[in-house]
Amino acid sequence: MNRDSDVKENEKQTIKMPALARQRLGNQVADVLRAQILLGQLKPGDVIPERETSAALGVSRTPLREALLVLEAEGLIEMSPSKSPVVANPSLLELTEMLLVQSALEALAGEIACSKATQSDIEAIEEIHNRMVATAQDADPITFFQIDMSFHEAVVAASKNEALIKTHNRFHVRLWRARFLTAGKVATREVSVADHASIVKGLRARDEQKVSGSMRDHLRKVIDNVTAMYAQQKT
Repeated sequence: MNRDSDVKENEKQTIKMPALARQRLGNQVADVLRAQILLGQLKPGDVIPERETSAALGVSRTPLREALLVLEAEGLIEMSPSKSPVVANPSLLELTEMLLVQSALEALAGEIACSKATQSDIEAIEEIHNRMVATAQDADPITFFQIDMSFHEAVVAASKNEALIKTHNRFHVRLWRARFLTAGKVATREVSVADHASIVKGLRARDEQKVSGSMRDHLRKVIDNVTAMYAQQKT
């Protein structure tokens, strides 16, 4: 076999070799750290030392660094070349500005979804809502929050507008912690469930004004809750 044939054969072998295990481990590490940040076990401004953290998790520093990049993209941590990663601590102004944009994006998505969503899309959104209703009183905070966020993601996805979906996702992940902290109380859950019920009703009727208004009002309540939370922290 000549040299060119050997090179081609090696290329084929390289392409066939999977390299997914470490990537999956990095995602698992991100899940653990994300939960600790959302639950307040890692607080804003806390340092995440790579050596100690990787040892505590029983992993090498490579999957930890992969996880940190994921969390940086989500706005949950901040990284710099010369310092250890720290848990992000956005200001109230930063959060409210992002939430205002998010409310506009979700209102637009809801409006578009009224005409673009298939019947199966709407049924899937309603099923997520039903899961929220069923778990509102007793689900653990992260489980309920994940269901809540999946509802919003499903409505945006039902718009079928790729530019809107991508833009929404950039803000969506960066607002997880703020939205999680304001969604923990049962009373807040009940308000969310009622708001989502209104959105589902509007989607069923293909009522653009109702869905758009409900989505916008729902996010504005989050702004009020975040503002109250920051005010309480100062007292």
